[in-house]
Amino acid sequence: MVYTGKDIKNIVSEIIEKKKNEGGLKSLYFVGCGGSLGALYPAKTFMEKEATCMRSAWINSNEFVHNTPNDFGKNSILLLACHKGNTPETIAAAKLGKEKGASVIILTWLEESEIIEFGDYIVKYTFDASPDHLAGDIDYAGEKTMCALYVAVEAVNQTEGYKNYDKFYEGAARITTIIRNAREQVKDRALAFAKEYKNDDMIYTMGSGAGYGAAYMESICIFMEMQWINSASIHTGEYFHGPFEVTDANRPFVIQVSEGSTRALDERCLKFLKKYAKRIEILDAKELGLSTIDATVIDYFNHSLFNNVYPIYNHALAEERKHPLTTRRYMWKVEY
Repeated sequence: MVYTGKDIKNIVSEIIEKKKNEGGLKSLYFVGCGGSLGALYPAKTFMEKEATCMRSAWINSNEFVHNTPNDFGKNSILLLACHKGNTPETIAAAKLGKEKGASVIILTWLEESEIIEFGDYIVKYTFDASPDHLAGDIDYAGEKTMCALYVAVEAVNQTEGYKNYDKFYEGAARITTIIRNAREQVKDRALAFAKEYKNDDMIYTMGSGAGYGAAYMESICIFMEMQWINSASIHTGEYFHGPFEVTDANRPFVIQVSEGSTRALDERCLKFLKKYAKRIEILDAKELGLSTIDATVIDYFNHSLFNNVYPIYNHALAEERKHPLTTRRYMWKVEY
């Protein structure tokens, strides 16, 4: 049976009931590769901040297989993200989960794939499959990132309680409209960005908190993988502890300014960049409309906003550079 994000509350309830006589649910592991791993980052930050008893971790699939946490097993949920269900490292992680007796939830876009035989619950998420992800007509509340968050929110609420539970789901109900409006809002600036940066061979991304995953994905999946531009994602809390030494008038930075508890980190970096750098692209969640979500839960929605605004930039950049986002040098072409 294939589920959707709307089924996750019942999925978690069923898992907790099954584990009740085996010591209960004690850990939740988020596992994937590349963009799929990055998409799980908000759920990771939710668990770190909101859970008081349950252990959790965010781990690359291959590392999870080769360096498996000692507590992983029958008292665990293994949440994996695998877009087309054919990533060998993530399939191996799912297989390990079954062998260890964990409850395996697989987030995927395809209902039929290699990985599904190792999942107890297959959750199909929404995905904009239009060229360059520009249609914007999907329900963003059903995306991979949000589905992972639902698992985290339900796991915490159903085991120890989460006081902002209702406010979180109110935010989830608003995120699609916020994202669609923001994508419209950045269209002109995305075209200007593409013209300005089309010849650069190095672009840094910056972010913090739950939104950092979006900066990470833009760096490794778009600039490096799809555009062959050197890049690195810099956590704004780490910027002043080494990375700021590369700042100059010619170095391009894309900085995410989140709404919520880590905004001060981003604003501190932006203040410095405005003084010493000249080429800065600013994605400000407040300006892009995220503030309509309650302040107690707004942190967890930054990623979805930024990650779905980026495609407008990415399409424009690919067009200017005459380098389609589908172009690869090694991926799916050579043995690795």
